[in-house]
Amino acid sequence: MEIIHIAAECYPVAKAGGLGDVVGALPKYQAELGHVAKVVMPMYRTKFLYANDWELVHEGDQRIGPYAFHYSIIKEKTNKLGFDLYLIDINGLLDREKIYGYEDDTERFLAFQVAACDWMSKWQHSPDVIHCHDHHTGLIPFMVKYCFEFRQKLADVPTVLTVHNAQYQGWIGWDKYYLLPPFDSWKWGMLDWADSINPLASAVKCAWKVTTVSHSYLDELKEEANGLQDLFQYEVGKSSGILNGIDNQVWDPLTDTMIAKNYDKELVAKGKKKNKKELAGQFGLDPEKPLIAFIGRLVGEKAADLLPEAIAQSIYQHHGNANFLVLGSGDPNLEDKLDQMKHQFGGYYNSYIGYSEPLSHLIYAGSDFLLMPSRVEPCGLNQMYALRYGTVPMVRNVGGLRDTVTDMGDWQGVGIRFDQASVEDITYSVGRAIDLYNNKQELYNWMRSHMMTIDHSWDSSAQQYIDLYKSLK
Repeated sequence: MEIIHIAAECYPVAKAGGLGDVVGALPKYQAELGHVAKVVMPMYRTKFLYANDWELVHEGDQRIGPYAFHYSIIKEKTNKLGFDLYLIDINGLLDREKIYGYEDDTERFLAFQVAACDWMSKWQHSPDVIHCHDHHTGLIPFMVKYCFEFRQKLADVPTVLTVHNAQYQGWIGWDKYYLLPPFDSWKWGMLDWADSINPLASAVKCAWKVTTVSHSYLDELKEEANGLQDLFQYEVGKSSGILNGIDNQVWDPLTDTMIAKNYDKELVAKGKKKNKKELAGQFGLDPEKPLIAFIGRLVGEKAADLLPEAIAQSIYQHHGNANFLVLGSGDPNLEDKLDQMKHQFGGYYNSYIGYSEPLSHLIYAGSDFLLMPSRVEPCGLNQMYALRYGTVPMVRNVGGLRDTVTDMGDWQGVGIRFDQASVEDITYSVGRAIDLYNNKQELYNWMRSHMMTIDHSWDSSAQQYIDLYKSLK
């Protein structure tokens, strides 16, 4: 099959979160299954762009409303990522360093989608499936069905939407409807939700199939989806949950070049001890105490706003018997709070505000526990990385965390689960972690070695997507 993935992110080209990790891995595993997988994304001005060789494969002219633009498409020459990578460039719109956060993001991603459809409509053949990821590409299923310019060639090409995060929907006011390519005006309802053009809602309506990144997240979206819950209930017949995987080649403690000491499940105790010593040395922490880490965006979805009080309460209530380390960026006020805490809790807590891929690998390898108190977690990859590195996940019982982490009190449990995103539940779970670390050494050792045998690779999930595509033929 020829599969076209269209997305705003793809690791290691440009990544802001889990979406980038998925789009960087899933096509690679589909290619390994013998299919032709292609990724199409904007040509941001990133390090990856300048460090690799490219060839020009297409140029074209299009417009969004009255604004004409020229676009070009380049392809990475060496198949470095294990799949065909195409970047779309539009001067003045996509030629920027950051992925998101500009006032004209609506125009940027609309022009990107129009250019992608225009290019595909000019192929001699048609792809077998167009796989769209999140709202940034959510208008494509509508465009290929109902826009006059594209539908003759592309209307019969199956489209699949994967919802990575339904909180962000890409809302566009109807005052900007003129920016879309001319379309069958009888179909305006396929764009509309709550009196605005809603790209995510449109994709859920128009795509042939809809997937979410875990089974539990699909169930949750029927109850709470930032206003789209009725739509997810209505479209349940074409929706399914397929759990994300992780790239076992990138995330392997036995071969990882970013950590201080490589190890496998047989050497997990020695390996983690060495990595923890390195990590504790860098951040002024005690390597003899259990180390609890948080890695992620400092936003409300991740319940990161609870961290300052939860960490402070845990240090006081548990008499400083655990150390804490935070890696992340996001809300500036929260960044400042977490930074200030270093002075108050020196020796018990530290943080790195920002993001560092090498440091994240070292933290997974050197920490004893990974805290994920998320309010919303469609799938979550961090808990899978933690399991791979023998680090006990401490997770809220939500979304993909529920699907991947069993509590240590249950049969063959490998984690610590709690029900509420609250300071109290986090503090109580920290107590459980300290008790496990200090008083239940046999169970702790078994958990660490057992969790490293759990297969969360993309192999199974990639095949599930292939089966889904084949059902559309």
